[in-house]
Amino acid sequence: MLTDVLLTQKRELELRMREPYVERRVNTPLLDNDLIKVILGPRRAGKSCFAIHWLSSLGSFGYANFDDERLLDLANYDELIAAMDSVYGKPKHLLLDEIQNVPRWELLVNRLQRQGYRLVLTGSNAHLLSKELATHLTGRHTPIVIFPFSFSEYLQAKGAQLTEPEQADALRRYLEEGGFPEPLVKPMDRPSYLTALWDSVIYKDIVKRHRIRAVHGMDDLGRYLLSNVASGYSSTTLSQVTKCQSSHTVEKYLGYLEEAFLFFSMKRFSFKAREQSRANRKIYCMDNGFVTSRGFHFSANTGKLCESAVAVALKKQELNRQAEVYFWKSPQQEEVDFVVKRGPEIEALIQVCWELRAPTTKERQVRGLLKASRDLRCGNLLVLTADLESEEDMEWFGTKERVRFLPLRKWLSAAESQIA
Repeated sequence: MLTDVLLTQKRELELRMREPYVERRVNTPLLDNDLIKVILGPRRAGKSCFAIHWLSSLGSFGYANFDDERLLDLANYDELIAAMDSVYGKPKHLLLDEIQNVPRWELLVNRLQRQGYRLVLTGSNAHLLSKELATHLTGRHTPIVIFPFSFSEYLQAKGAQLTEPEQADALRRYLEEGGFPEPLVKPMDRPSYLTALWDSVIYKDIVKRHRIRAVHGMDDLGRYLLSNVASGYSSTTLSQVTKCQSSHTVEKYLGYLEEAFLFFSMKRFSFKAREQSRANRKIYCMDNGFVTSRGFHFSANTGKLCESAVAVALKKQELNRQAEVYFWKSPQQEEVDFVVKRGPEIEALIQVCWELRAPTTKERQVRGLLKASRDLRCGNLLVLTADLESEEDMEWFGTKERVRFLPLRKWLSAAESQIA
């Protein structure tokens, strides 16, 4: 029985190896050290495909996909390993796909590592990244985070060399379509695909896993957040505008949504940790495709979509421990979209503004930067725009700094190169 399951999965694996593949720009460790490689990220972001092509450089490896109902009731893991030895010829490297579906998976993984196997795991549950991995694998692992396609990967998936004007048009499409791979490389209806994927994550990965009874509250909260990305929130306010019963329920549901890699929160910067923890946060979605296909909007808000794309790019750096990312707001409500901190120093202050033609808009964006520059003692000031590229000396009530204006598409490419 187990051998038949693995043979079926092996045939599926061979078919996937022949499908079009976009090389992912990920900083990967050496495959042959004994650290357990844990590949994490949203459902359908390409984790398994990345792992398969990464391991294919070895020539052979064992594979088991636990997102298969025939393996969910497996009681004897020794039988599974024996079957993998039979199907794959006693492989040294094993790819265990969607490992979070296995009860007490950490015991199996630890034992296999002690026996000398080189392990690559994938999982869709962000909880693995923090609590479970730290608790159960005790430093013997390294996480690799795979998100939906970045802008550069999106262009690669399109398969054409584009001029700068064509790249600008492609960026507009990317901001609305998002980066989930399948609708980009296969002929399918993107909104229908993303709607089905959203429902699968909500009901399979969250409602079923956490045994949520008030399903309407979780669904209502998710839809509200999609319609208000790049906006501030408090648990109390969310409990009042959704069907959630209390701020405690909201906090719990937000945790589930972040575990499933649907959303992430960003803290307001303060030099005082207590103020950071008490202040309202901002919410971002992991992919703009969900925002445009599932959120409630009368028209596309390009500015919010741009800000979300930047937030996701910075979140990748944060998960790779390359930076800490916050937003900033003054007592007078001036705001800076992103405060990038590397080590003890604040490295950059970033505003995102797609359209800067109106003088009042430019003044408002720069005023926030200059005030934050004075308060946070940072002179690296950047405004990301649709197409403006320049440097200007700006002044506001005695604060003088040079401000750079850069097209968003160029910044996204540069930010990605820092990760890979």
